[in-house]
Amino acid sequence: MAAAALPEIREAEAPPDIAAIYAALREASGVPLVNLIHRHLATLPGVLPWVWQAVRPPLEDGRLAGARDRLAAAVPLPPATLLPENALSAAERREVAALAETYNRGNLTNLILLTALRRALEGTPAEPGPPPPAIAPPAMLPMPPPLPKLAALPPALAAAVQALAARHGDTGVVPSLYLHLAHWPGIPPALPGWLGAALDPAAIAAGRDAARRLAEREADALRPALALAGEVPNGHGPAVLAVLGTFTRQVIPAMVPIGLALRRVLAQG
Repeated sequence: MAAAALPEIREAEAPPDIAAIYAALREASGVPLVNLIHRHLATLPGVLPWVWQAVRPPLEDGRLAGARDRLAAAVPLPPATLLPENALSAAERREVAALAETYNRGNLTNLILLTALRRALEGTPAEPGPPPPAIAPPAMLPMPPPLPKLAALPPALAAAVQALAARHGDTGVVPSLYLHLAHWPGIPPALPGWLGAALDPAAIAAGRDAARRLAEREADALRPALALAGEVPNGHGPAVLAVLGTFTRQVIPAMVPIGLALRRVLAQG
């Protein structure tokens, strides 16, 4: 089954109230784009402002940045592969590396924060490890090119993007990194060769599970800093828990090792 695009409010299409929250998320995280999970939550009336209020304190005080660095260092990766010679020009390598770093920072941020939010909403007992160090938030990353729309891609390129998404199982989500890489049309069909074992479905599942377990420890350490303001608005609690479950148990933790593996490949030579 081909993955379909998840309903979302894109940054360029956001009404003023949603655009203001998008701007605050970008500023606090140092990520110049708003990740898919937030763009989807924006489609549920009243939900994104509630989520932003809940996650804002640890995002702004530096504890999330410390947890993010600690998680990235702990994620296990398959053996490294080599980027094929002449696969990218030097300029293209820099551009793709910058895009990968944007997704790495965004995915690590959202995996920790939204896992903390999900576990708090579920009432899961916290099992915190050592608190993360509070470090200065990093500088804003450079703005990537606009995110393409799947339906606007040439059929063969769209099929390559959907084939990458299909390696993750039937999640119903096309990870935005794969779609964004379509700016370089040769990359989506070549990515399995570049990343090797990291994109094998079994390795994706193992990496996902490892990243999820590590993130749960970091999330529990941050849970006391969340600012939950009552129930999820407008009766959207079940829908929010469902989408948080999909993203924090499947979509985001699966993409964390892949993004880190892509960064490692691009850093060679």
